Amino acid sequence: MKDIPEQRVIEILKKNRIDIAATLPCDRIKALLPLIEKEFTTIPLTREENGLGICAGLYLGGKRPIMVIQSTGIGNMINALGSLNLTYGIPLPVLASWRGVYNEQIEAQRSLGERLPAILDAAGIRYTITGYKDELDNIDTAIKDSFDNARPHVVLMSPAIWEGSCCDNPVPQEITPRTTHFEFSSEIRKPEMTRYEAIKTLASCADDDIIVSNLGVPSKELYGIKDRELNFYMTGSMGLVSSIGLGLALSQSRHVYVIDGDGSILMNPNVLASIGSYKPGNLTIIAVDNAACGSTGNQETCTSRQIDLELLARANGIIDTRKVHTCEELRNSLQERATFIHTIVKPVNAKCKEIPFTAKKIKGRFMKALK
Repeated sequence: MKDIPEQRVIEILKKNRIDIAATLPCDRIKALLPLIEKEFTTIPLTREENGLGICAGLYLGGKRPIMVIQSTGIGNMINALGSLNLTYGIPLPVLASWRGVYNEQIEAQRSLGERLPAILDAAGIRYTITGYKDELDNIDTAIKDSFDNARPHVVLMSPAIWEGSCCDNPVPQEITPRTTHFEFSSEIRKPEMTRYEAIKTLASCADDDIIVSNLGVPSKELYGIKDRELNFYMTGSMGLVSSIGLGLALSQSRHVYVIDGDGSILMNPNVLASIGSYKPGNLTIIAVDNAACGSTGNQETCTSRQIDLELLARANGIIDTRKVHTCEELRNSLQERATFIHTIVKPVNAKCKEIPFTAKKIKGRFMKALK
């Protein structure tokens, strides 16, 4: 079995106690991915950055995740690898099928692929090149480095590794026949509460549950209202707060409340598809909609005129949704633990102090409280 490179990778992952793999396909690793799916809990992704947030939540909840992707996806992850993983000290081994260098026939792959080592160097992200099958132990070293030193580590795997492999290619899966019946009626009224009042309502209901808060003013408001060790405050990586919440919900039993926002959700709507697909029963997204990017000067978002976030959630398979305009309506929806609560608020920021903790302090006390 050790002569089959795909099987050797599986052995290395098992040896390192990997329990969940977040994946996106590449033609060069089409024989590896079905083996991973067979041996490990697998989360198929729609976008790499969304997967990075999910993996962060999985790790915070006590799991040992890995990402298996095509190297082009690293371009989608650079900011979050720095502002989330490096800043908070969150490990993530990434096995990347390295395109654009070895026998590459697709012109569009070459520009990023040839420059990728230099890009990772410049971003301060550790990487290892694995060029041939006799170098597969590099993967073992990289995974250990990632978890031992609490940082991301990318393994750039050359297509040369898989040449001559006798692993079977996956059998195509046909679309599932199904009927969809959809009815939706919605009214967005003039907002009656502020985001601060909405967060205060949530804080009064959370008890020993988890709260993951969006970056900027929402985290400051939550800190000012009720700081607790089970609050995870985001300081960067806009768009990933619900992804982190999903990873947490999939990795432990506590209920997870996520304070997200219209600007953030529209930056990463992929997460709604993931939530709709996995349907965790212990996750509630409070989609705070002020029709503005509140932390950057209240610039208008498209929810002010055309987008209904509750409808967007429904279209992605999230059935248990609510729309609330008052603190009482929000409290009732929280007590019912709806999955998605479209929370209409005024575009007002409360005056709050800065959070006095480093990102690593936020992570450390949060993970300690989860144990």
